[in-house]
Amino acid sequence: MSIGDGPDGELLGRVFLTRVIEPGDEVAGRWVREYGVREVARRLRDGEVPLPGVSDKRWAGLVGRVEGVEPWRDLAVARDAGVRFVGPGDGEWPGQLDDLGDARPLGLWVRGKPSLRMWALRSVAIVGARACTEYGAHMAGTLAADLAERGWVVVSGGAYGVDGAAHRGALGAGGATVAVLACGVDRPYPRGHTQLITRIAEQGLVIGELPPGDHPSPSRFVLRNRVIAALTRGTVVVEAAHRSGSLVTARAAQRLGRHTMGVPGPATSGLSAGVHELLRGEAVLVTDAAEVVELVGDMGELAPDRRGPVLPRDLLDVAARRVIAALPGHRAATPDEVARGAQTTRDDAVARLYELRALGYVERHGDGWKLTRQAMISVDGDGRGC
Repeated sequence: MSIGDGPDGELLGRVFLTRVIEPGDEVAGRWVREYGVREVARRLRDGEVPLPGVSDKRWAGLVGRVEGVEPWRDLAVARDAGVRFVGPGDGEWPGQLDDLGDARPLGLWVRGKPSLRMWALRSVAIVGARACTEYGAHMAGTLAADLAERGWVVVSGGAYGVDGAAHRGALGAGGATVAVLACGVDRPYPRGHTQLITRIAEQGLVIGELPPGDHPSPSRFVLRNRVIAALTRGTVVVEAAHRSGSLVTARAAQRLGRHTMGVPGPATSGLSAGVHELLRGEAVLVTDAAEVVELVGDMGELAPDRRGPVLPRDLLDVAARRVIAALPGHRAATPDEVARGAQTTRDDAVARLYELRALGYVERHGDGWKLTRQAMISVDGDGRGC
């Protein structure tokens, strides 16, 4: 096999290396940076002079993977499946992936029509537990739908649980979503999500580092998460146990200087324990899309102020509210008592009491005044009742 020095040499070299080198291999990434793609491919193909930084055993293992690798065949298979290869320096390459340094992908296999670079510029990752609760699925789906409606691209891993709920939420809102797989993008995984991933490829993008037909493995799932973190402006974790893989994504986002967010759950839920641990650190608590956008969006995209419901009592002026506050909860009070409690004159207190009687807040009992049931409910609803 010869990669050659022509204009396609760089492309063929990178495709070749995706078959030989595992994702996230920083030693190999350093080789590419120091020697160039063509030279690294040539040295691996020849197998005679080892590249530095690896043992003889590991070098032999890498050289052993070269047999049968034909990059032009991978490109042809990809093309037939509607898949393209995007490498660093290409117009579609998302520059933020360069923040991974020597762990940067050698390239990405992309299935779908939109521009990966353009979509990544305004994207948010939503990740979490595979065995999520109904609450977790609801929060992931709602967050994704609301973000999509606001023009944000939702990125996740295509897995069961939170990932799937996030993708479906974005799709259901007619929005954009990207699935980052830990296998070849032409063979959806998990199998139970074949229909979902196919739909994502039709309406959005399915991407991955591994060449066509390659299979997933536990280590590849973990390393895939760094791409999700680097690709997006921030990562939201919805339900995660202490050892959840989604925490790997969140911590990678933190190392890269991206925003890290968590959706809180019940204090008694083991599936929220990992999220709560993040929230005790540098992660920010979020409960809806507006709060997410306030962090990852442009200046001025602020979440609305959070307030309780407006009560009828809130519409009264300050002096009237003081008179209501001066009335005891369970007995009538004289105008003099009300005036002292409201810090006003007796005549002003009487005038306010008659106004409040017309509004249904107080009623007269002989020489005294008492709160009506309507006023009592208003006061209790404001947190001042017993």
